[in-house]
Amino acid sequence: MDRRDCAEAVTNEPTPHQAGPLLKVEGLVKHFPIKKGLLQRQVGAVKAVDGIDFEVRRGETLGVVGESGCGKSTMGRLITRLLEPSGGRVEFDGTDITHLKTGGMRPFRRDIQMIFQDPYGSLNPRHTIGSIVSAPFRLQGVEPEGGVKKEVQGLLERVGLSPEHYNRYPHEFSGGQRQRIGIARALALKPRLVVADEPVSALDVSIQAQVVNLLDDLQDELGLTYVIIAHDLSVIRHVSDRIAVMYLGKIVELSDRTSLYEAPMHPYTKALMSAVPVPDPRRRGAKSERILLKGDVPSPIAPPSGCRFHTRCWKATQVCTVQEPPLLELAPGRRVACHHPENAPDQAPGDPVLASAGEAIEIVSATKAPTEEPAETTTEEPAGARTEAPTEAPAPVIPAPAKEPSPDDEDPKKL
Repeated sequence: MDRRDCAEAVTNEPTPHQAGPLLKVEGLVKHFPIKKGLLQRQVGAVKAVDGIDFEVRRGETLGVVGESGCGKSTMGRLITRLLEPSGGRVEFDGTDITHLKTGGMRPFRRDIQMIFQDPYGSLNPRHTIGSIVSAPFRLQGVEPEGGVKKEVQGLLERVGLSPEHYNRYPHEFSGGQRQRIGIARALALKPRLVVADEPVSALDVSIQAQVVNLLDDLQDELGLTYVIIAHDLSVIRHVSDRIAVMYLGKIVELSDRTSLYEAPMHPYTKALMSAVPVPDPRRRGAKSERILLKGDVPSPIAPPSGCRFHTRCWKATQVCTVQEPPLLELAPGRRVACHHPENAPDQAPGDPVLASAGEAIEIVSATKAPTEEPAETTTEEPAGARTEAPTEAPAPVIPAPAKEPSPDDEDPKKL
Protein backbone atom coordinates (compact mmCIF):
# COMPACT_ATOMS: atom_id res chain seq x y z
CA MET A 1 0.00 0.00 0.00
CA ASP A 2 1.48 3.36 -1.06
CA ARG A 3 1.31 6.62 0.85
CA ARG A 4 -1.86 7.77 -0.91
CA ASP A 5 -3.69 4.56 -0.03
CA CYS A 6 -2.56 4.94 3.57
CA ALA A 7 -3.89 8.48 3.66
CA GLU A 8 -7.26 7.35 2.31
CA ALA A 9 -7.43 4.57 4.88
CA VAL A 10 -6.71 6.96 7.73
CA THR A 11 -8.67 10.04 6.68
CA ASN A 12 -11.65 8.26 5.08
CA GLU A 13 -11.28 10.32 1.89
CA PRO A 14 -13.80 9.38 -0.82
CA THR A 15 -12.77 7.09 -3.60
CA PRO A 16 -13.90 7.90 -7.17
CA HIS A 17 -17.10 5.86 -6.75
CA GLN A 18 -17.90 7.65 -3.48
CA ALA A 19 -17.97 11.21 -4.79
CA GLY A 20 -21.48 11.92 -3.48
CA PRO A 21 -22.41 13.26 -0.05
CA LEU A 22 -21.84 11.04 2.96
CA LEU A 23 -25.30 11.77 4.42
CA LYS A 24 -28.40 12.77 2.50
CA VAL A 25 -31.70 13.59 4.17
CA GLU A 26 -34.93 14.09 2.20
CA GLY A 27 -38.28 15.11 3.71
CA LEU A 28 -37.41 13.79 7.18
CA VAL A 29 -40.43 13.78 9.51
CA LYS A 30 -40.90 12.80 13.15
CA HIS A 31 -44.28 13.19 14.86
CA PHE A 32 -44.77 12.06 18.46
CA PRO A 33 -48.40 10.97 18.96
CA ILE A 34 -50.54 12.43 21.76
CA LYS A 35 -52.94 9.88 23.19
CA LYS A 36 -55.75 10.38 25.66
CA GLY A 37 -58.63 8.47 27.18
CA LEU A 38 -59.10 4.93 28.37
CA LEU A 39 -58.57 3.54 24.89
CA GLN A 40 -55.49 5.72 24.31
CA ARG A 41 -56.76 7.19 21.09
CA GLN A 42 -54.51 9.59 19.26
CA VAL A 43 -55.83 13.14 19.48
CA GLY A 44 -52.85 14.97 18.07
CA ALA A 45 -49.13 14.89 17.47
CA VAL A 46 -46.04 16.87 18.40
CA LYS A 47 -44.44 17.80 15.08
CA ALA A 48 -40.85 17.83 16.29
CA VAL A 49 -39.33 17.48 12.82
CA ASP A 50 -41.65 18.25 9.94
CA GLY A 51 -39.93 17.80 6.60
CA ILE A 52 -36.28 18.79 6.37
CA ASP A 53 -33.79 18.33 3.51
CA PHE A 54 -30.01 18.67 3.68
CA GLU A 55 -26.75 16.99 2.76
CA VAL A 56 -23.50 16.50 4.65
CA ARG A 57 -20.37 16.29 2.55
CA ARG A 58 -17.44 14.07 3.43
CA GLY A 59 -14.99 15.61 5.87
CA GLU A 60 -17.03 18.75 6.56
CA THR A 61 -18.73 20.04 9.71
CA LEU A 62 -22.41 20.98 9.53
CA GLY A 63 -23.60 23.14 12.42
CA VAL A 64 -27.28 23.17 13.43
CA VAL A 65 -28.62 26.10 15.48
CA GLY A 66 -32.02 27.24 16.69
CA GLU A 67 -34.12 27.93 19.76
CA SER A 68 -34.93 25.28 22.33
CA GLY A 69 -37.69 23.00 21.12
CA CYS A 70 -37.08 23.52 17.40
CA GLY A 71 -36.22 19.84 16.82
CA LYS A 72 -32.41 19.89 16.64
CA SER A 73 -31.78 16.99 19.04
CA THR A 74 -34.62 14.96 17.53
CA MET A 75 -33.07 15.44 14.09
CA GLY A 76 -29.73 14.19 15.42
CA ARG A 77 -31.31 11.06 16.85
CA LEU A 78 -33.16 10.42 13.60
CA ILE A 79 -30.10 10.48 11.37
CA THR A 80 -28.26 8.16 13.79
CA ARG A 81 -31.37 5.93 13.81
CA LEU A 82 -31.83 6.11 17.57
CA LEU A 83 -35.40 7.14 16.72
CA GLU A 84 -37.63 5.70 14.03
CA PRO A 85 -38.63 8.38 11.47
CA SER A 86 -42.31 8.96 10.77
CA GLY A 87 -41.53 9.78 7.16
CA GLY A 88 -38.85 10.84 4.75
CA ARG A 89 -35.57 9.24 3.81
CA VAL A 90 -32.11 9.00 5.41
CA GLU A 91 -29.35 7.86 3.08
CA PHE A 92 -25.86 7.09 4.36
CA ASP A 93 -23.11 6.63 1.79
CA GLY A 94 -25.65 5.71 -0.88
CA THR A 95 -27.59 3.22 1.29
CA ASP A 96 -31.11 3.89 2.56
CA ILE A 97 -31.08 3.29 6.33
CA THR A 98 -34.46 4.88 7.07
CA HIS A 99 -36.31 1.78 8.19
CA LEU A 100 -33.55 -0.76 8.84
CA LYS A 101 -34.11 -3.01 11.83
CA THR A 102 -31.60 -3.67 14.60
CA GLY A 103 -29.78 -6.38 12.68
CA GLY A 104 -29.62 -4.33 9.51
CA MET A 105 -28.32 -1.25 11.34
CA ARG A 106 -25.59 -3.14 13.19
CA PRO A 107 -22.95 -2.78 10.42
CA PHE A 108 -23.70 0.95 10.12
CA ARG A 109 -23.21 1.52 13.86
CA ARG A 110 -19.47 1.36 13.25
CA ASP A 111 -19.69 4.32 10.87
CA ILE A 112 -22.32 6.44 12.67
CA GLN A 113 -21.76 7.46 16.28
CA MET A 114 -23.22 10.10 18.59
CA ILE A 115 -21.85 12.31 21.39
CA PHE A 116 -24.65 13.04 23.83
CA GLN A 117 -25.46 16.33 25.51
CA ASP A 118 -25.20 15.30 29.17
CA PRO A 119 -21.68 13.96 29.78
CA TYR A 120 -22.74 12.29 33.05
CA GLY A 121 -26.18 10.98 32.10
CA SER A 122 -24.73 9.17 29.09
CA LEU A 123 -22.24 7.20 31.22
CA ASN A 124 -23.28 4.23 33.36
CA PRO A 125 -22.21 5.10 36.94
CA ARG A 126 -21.83 1.39 37.82
CA HIS A 127 -19.31 0.67 35.08
CA THR A 128 -15.66 1.64 34.95
CA ILE A 129 -14.34 3.84 32.17
CA GLY A 130 -12.59 0.85 30.62
CA SER A 131 -15.89 -1.04 30.48
CA ILE A 132 -17.76 1.94 29.00
CA VAL A 133 -15.26 2.71 26.24
CA SER A 134 -14.74 -0.97 25.38
CA ALA A 135 -18.50 -1.64 25.03
CA PRO A 136 -18.54 -0.92 21.25
CA PHE A 137 -15.87 -3.58 20.69
CA ARG A 138 -17.91 -6.18 22.60
CA LEU A 139 -21.18 -5.31 20.88
CA GLN A 140 -19.67 -5.37 17.39
CA GLY A 141 -17.45 -8.39 18.04
CA VAL A 142 -14.29 -6.48 17.12
CA GLU A 143 -10.94 -7.59 18.51
CA PRO A 144 -8.34 -4.83 17.96
CA GLU A 145 -4.64 -5.51 17.65
CA GLY A 146 -2.93 -5.72 21.02
CA GLY A 147 -6.19 -6.37 22.85
CA VAL A 148 -9.15 -4.28 23.91
CA LYS A 149 -7.49 -2.83 27.01
CA LYS A 150 -4.54 -1.48 25.07
CA GLU A 151 -6.84 0.05 22.45
CA VAL A 152 -9.03 1.70 25.10
CA GLN A 153 -6.03 3.14 26.90
CA GLY A 154 -4.82 4.52 23.59
CA LEU A 155 -8.21 6.16 23.02
CA LEU A 156 -8.14 7.73 26.47
CA GLU A 157 -4.70 9.11 25.80
CA ARG A 158 -5.80 10.44 22.42
CA VAL A 159 -8.64 12.50 23.95
CA GLY A 160 -6.38 13.97 26.64
CA LEU A 161 -6.92 11.54 29.53
CA SER A 162 -4.46 9.24 31.28
CA PRO A 163 -4.36 5.49 30.57
CA GLU A 164 -4.46 5.06 34.35
CA HIS A 165 -8.11 6.20 34.30
CA TYR A 166 -9.07 2.81 32.87
CA ASN A 167 -10.31 1.42 36.21
CA ARG A 168 -11.99 4.57 37.54
CA TYR A 169 -15.71 5.38 37.64
CA PRO A 170 -17.56 8.34 36.03
CA HIS A 171 -18.19 10.14 39.34
CA GLU A 172 -14.44 10.54 39.80
CA PHE A 173 -14.14 12.88 36.81
CA SER A 174 -15.05 16.48 36.08
CA GLY A 175 -17.58 17.52 33.42
CA GLY A 176 -14.93 18.13 30.80
CA GLN A 177 -13.27 14.79 31.48
CA ARG A 178 -16.61 12.99 31.22
CA GLN A 179 -17.23 14.61 27.86
CA ARG A 180 -13.81 13.39 26.71
CA ILE A 181 -14.82 9.88 27.80
CA GLY A 182 -17.94 10.16 25.66
CA ILE A 183 -15.81 11.28 22.72
CA ALA A 184 -13.45 8.33 23.25
CA ARG A 185 -16.38 5.92 23.21
CA ALA A 186 -17.75 7.49 20.01
CA LEU A 187 -14.36 7.12 18.31
CA ALA A 188 -13.75 3.54 19.42
CA LEU A 189 -14.87 1.93 16.14
CA LYS A 190 -13.36 4.68 13.94
CA PRO A 191 -16.65 6.06 12.61
CA ARG A 192 -17.04 8.21 9.53
CA LEU A 193 -19.95 10.36 10.80
CA VAL A 194 -20.19 11.76 14.33
CA VAL A 195 -23.32 13.59 15.53
CA ALA A 196 -22.50 15.81 18.53
CA ASP A 197 -25.58 16.98 20.43
CA GLU A 198 -24.61 20.07 22.47
CA PRO A 199 -21.09 18.73 23.13
CA VAL A 200 -19.97 21.76 25.19
CA SER A 201 -23.17 23.29 26.59
CA ALA A 202 -22.73 21.73 30.05
CA LEU A 203 -19.07 22.72 30.39
CA ASP A 204 -17.23 25.79 31.64
CA VAL A 205 -15.98 28.26 29.05
CA SER A 206 -12.35 27.26 29.48
CA ILE A 207 -13.26 23.57 29.16
CA GLN A 208 -15.43 24.34 26.12
CA ALA A 209 -12.39 25.64 24.26
CA GLN A 210 -10.43 22.48 25.08
CA VAL A 211 -13.20 20.15 23.86
CA VAL A 212 -13.79 22.20 20.69
CA ASN A 213 -10.08 22.16 19.87
CA LEU A 214 -10.02 18.42 20.55
CA LEU A 215 -12.85 17.86 18.05
CA ASP A 216 -10.99 19.92 15.45
CA ASP A 217 -7.76 17.99 15.96
CA LEU A 218 -9.54 14.63 15.74
CA GLN A 219 -11.27 15.69 12.53
CA ASP A 220 -7.94 16.58 10.93
CA GLU A 221 -6.33 13.40 12.20
CA LEU A 222 -9.08 10.90 11.41
CA GLY A 223 -10.97 12.65 8.60
CA LEU A 224 -14.24 12.71 10.53
CA THR A 225 -17.50 14.23 9.32
CA TYR A 226 -19.42 16.16 12.00
CA VAL A 227 -22.99 17.26 12.55
CA ILE A 228 -22.74 19.55 15.58
CA ILE A 229 -25.89 20.75 17.34
CA ALA A 230 -25.46 23.77 19.62
CA HIS A 231 -27.08 26.92 21.01
CA ASP A 232 -23.87 28.91 21.22
CA LEU A 233 -23.53 30.76 17.93
CA SER A 234 -19.89 31.60 18.67
CA VAL A 235 -19.01 27.90 19.00
CA ILE A 236 -20.88 27.06 15.81
CA ARG A 237 -19.04 29.80 13.93
CA HIS A 238 -15.69 28.46 15.12
CA VAL A 239 -16.19 24.79 14.22
CA SER A 240 -18.60 24.72 11.25
CA ASP A 241 -18.11 24.82 7.51
CA ARG A 242 -21.83 25.20 6.80
CA ILE A 243 -24.69 26.11 9.13
CA ALA A 244 -28.36 25.09 9.12
CA VAL A 245 -30.82 27.28 11.03
CA MET A 246 -33.90 25.47 12.34
CA TYR A 247 -37.19 26.93 13.51
CA LEU A 248 -40.13 24.86 14.73
CA GLY A 249 -39.16 21.64 12.97
CA LYS A 250 -38.08 23.28 9.71
CA ILE A 251 -34.77 24.39 8.21
CA VAL A 252 -35.22 28.07 7.31
CA GLU A 253 -31.69 28.78 6.07
CA LEU A 254 -28.70 26.69 5.02
CA SER A 255 -25.51 28.48 4.10
CA ASP A 256 -21.77 28.55 4.45
CA ARG A 257 -20.39 30.04 7.65
CA THR A 258 -18.99 33.31 6.29
CA SER A 259 -22.04 34.29 4.25
CA LEU A 260 -24.46 33.48 7.03
CA TYR A 261 -22.74 35.63 9.63
CA GLU A 262 -21.95 38.54 7.32
CA ALA A 263 -25.30 38.79 5.51
CA PRO A 264 -28.12 36.57 6.86
CA MET A 265 -31.05 36.22 4.50
CA HIS A 266 -33.87 34.87 6.68
CA PRO A 267 -35.37 37.33 9.20
CA TYR A 268 -35.12 34.73 11.97
CA THR A 269 -31.41 34.26 11.25
CA LYS A 270 -30.95 38.04 11.35
CA ALA A 271 -32.61 38.17 14.78
CA LEU A 272 -30.34 35.39 16.05
CA MET A 273 -27.20 37.09 14.74
CA SER A 274 -28.15 40.39 16.37
CA ALA A 275 -27.85 38.72 19.78
CA VAL A 276 -24.27 37.57 19.23
CA PRO A 277 -21.82 39.76 21.21
CA VAL A 278 -18.81 41.03 19.26
CA PRO A 279 -15.62 40.72 21.36
CA ASP A 280 -13.91 43.74 19.83
CA PRO A 281 -12.45 46.36 22.22
CA ARG A 282 -12.44 48.89 19.39
CA ARG A 283 -16.26 48.79 19.36
CA ARG A 284 -16.48 49.68 23.04
CA GLY A 285 -19.32 52.14 23.44
CA ALA A 286 -20.48 51.78 19.83
CA LYS A 287 -24.21 51.55 19.22
CA SER A 288 -25.63 48.31 17.86
CA GLU A 289 -29.21 47.31 17.17
CA ARG A 290 -30.58 44.18 18.79
CA ILE A 291 -33.76 42.58 17.49
CA LEU A 292 -35.96 41.25 20.30
CA LEU A 293 -38.63 38.82 19.10
CA LYS A 294 -41.85 39.27 21.05
CA GLY A 295 -43.92 36.33 22.20
CA ASP A 296 -43.07 32.70 22.63
CA VAL A 297 -42.31 30.07 20.04
CA PRO A 298 -45.61 28.59 18.78
CA SER A 299 -46.52 25.11 19.92
CA PRO A 300 -45.24 22.28 17.70
CA ILE A 301 -48.58 20.55 18.31
CA ALA A 302 -50.41 23.20 16.25
CA PRO A 303 -47.84 25.23 14.28
CA PRO A 304 -48.98 28.34 12.39
CA SER A 305 -50.18 27.98 8.83
CA GLY A 306 -48.01 29.09 5.97
CA CYS A 307 -44.60 30.28 7.11
CA ARG A 308 -44.13 29.18 10.70
CA PHE A 309 -42.21 32.33 11.56
CA HIS A 310 -44.81 34.81 10.35
CA THR A 311 -46.29 35.30 13.85
CA ARG A 312 -42.97 36.79 15.03
CA CYS A 313 -41.71 38.31 11.75
CA TRP A 314 -41.62 42.06 11.04
CA LYS A 315 -41.80 41.46 7.27
CA ALA A 316 -44.80 39.10 7.25
CA THR A 317 -47.41 39.63 4.52
CA GLN A 318 -50.64 37.94 3.56
CA VAL A 319 -48.88 35.29 1.49
CA CYS A 320 -46.82 34.28 4.53
CA THR A 321 -49.98 33.24 6.38
CA VAL A 322 -51.30 30.92 3.69
CA GLN A 323 -48.33 29.63 1.68
CA GLU A 324 -45.34 27.84 3.18
CA PRO A 325 -42.11 29.07 1.54
CA PRO A 326 -39.99 26.31 -0.01
CA LEU A 327 -36.28 26.00 0.75
CA LEU A 328 -34.83 27.53 -2.43
CA GLU A 329 -31.28 28.31 -3.51
CA LEU A 330 -31.38 32.10 -3.79
CA ALA A 331 -27.59 32.44 -4.05
CA PRO A 332 -24.75 30.02 -4.80
CA GLY A 333 -24.59 27.61 -1.88
CA ARG A 334 -27.32 29.45 0.05
CA ARG A 335 -30.80 27.99 0.54
CA VAL A 336 -33.49 30.06 2.24
CA ALA A 337 -37.16 29.42 3.02
CA CYS A 338 -38.64 32.93 2.99
CA HIS A 339 -41.01 34.97 0.82
CA HIS A 340 -39.21 38.20 1.74
CA PRO A 341 -35.50 37.43 2.26
CA GLU A 342 -33.14 40.07 3.59
CA ASN A 343 -30.30 40.16 1.07
CA ALA A 344 -31.96 38.70 -2.02
CA PRO A 345 -34.78 39.61 -4.43
CA ASP A 346 -38.25 39.60 -2.90
CA GLN A 347 -40.11 36.39 -3.76
CA ALA A 348 -43.56 38.01 -3.33
CA PRO A 349 -43.23 41.69 -4.32
CA GLY A 350 -46.17 44.02 -3.83
CA ASP A 351 -47.83 41.98 -1.07
CA PRO A 352 -48.92 44.35 1.74
CA VAL A 353 -47.32 43.91 5.14
CA LEU A 354 -49.60 42.60 7.89
CA ALA A 355 -50.79 45.09 10.50
CA SER A 356 -49.46 42.85 13.28
CA ALA A 357 -45.96 42.75 11.78
CA GLY A 358 -45.01 46.10 13.31
CA GLU A 359 -45.60 44.75 16.82
CA ALA A 360 -43.72 41.46 16.30
CA ILE A 361 -40.31 42.78 17.33
CA GLU A 362 -38.66 45.45 19.40
CA ILE A 363 -35.47 47.18 18.26
CA VAL A 364 -33.10 47.91 21.13
CA SER A 365 -30.07 50.14 20.66
CA ALA A 366 -27.43 48.52 22.82
CA THR A 367 -24.59 50.74 24.03
CA LYS A 368 -21.76 50.17 26.43
CA ALA A 369 -23.36 51.39 29.66
CA PRO A 370 -20.27 51.17 31.90
CA THR A 371 -18.54 53.87 29.82
CA GLU A 372 -21.33 56.40 30.54
CA GLU A 373 -21.84 55.80 34.28
CA PRO A 374 -18.33 56.79 35.41
CA ALA A 375 -18.59 60.00 33.37
CA GLU A 376 -21.80 60.98 35.19
CA THR A 377 -20.40 60.26 38.65
CA THR A 378 -17.18 62.20 38.03
CA THR A 379 -19.00 65.27 36.70
CA GLU A 380 -21.83 65.41 39.25
CA GLU A 381 -19.85 64.55 42.38
CA PRO A 382 -17.17 67.07 43.36
CA ALA A 383 -13.94 66.02 44.97
CA GLY A 384 -15.12 67.32 48.35
CA ALA A 385 -18.07 64.96 48.37
CA ARG A 386 -15.75 62.01 48.00
CA THR A 387 -13.64 63.09 51.00
CA GLU A 388 -16.70 63.65 53.20
CA ALA A 389 -18.18 60.24 52.54
CA PRO A 390 -15.47 58.26 54.32
CA THR A 391 -15.48 60.65 57.32
CA GLU A 392 -19.25 60.33 57.77
CA ALA A 393 -19.32 56.58 57.30
CA PRO A 394 -17.40 55.57 60.47
CA ALA A 395 -19.14 58.18 62.65
CA PRO A 396 -22.36 56.21 63.27
CA VAL A 397 -20.40 52.98 63.63
CA ILE A 398 -18.19 54.12 66.52
CA PRO A 399 -20.86 55.02 69.12
CA ALA A 400 -22.99 51.98 68.34
CA PRO A 401 -20.74 49.44 70.05
CA ALA A 402 -20.18 51.89 72.95
CA LYS A 403 -23.89 52.11 73.85
CA GLU A 404 -24.72 48.45 73.38
CA PRO A 405 -22.30 46.96 75.98
CA SER A 406 -24.00 48.84 78.87
CA PRO A 407 -27.15 46.66 78.98
CA ASP A 408 -25.01 43.62 78.34
CA ASP A 409 -22.92 44.41 81.42
CA GLU A 410 -26.02 44.54 83.62
CA ASP A 411 -27.15 41.04 82.73
CA PRO A 412 -24.19 39.23 84.36
CA LYS A 413 -24.76 41.20 87.58
CA LYS A 414 -28.37 40.08 87.72
CA LEU A 415 -27.28 36.50 87.20
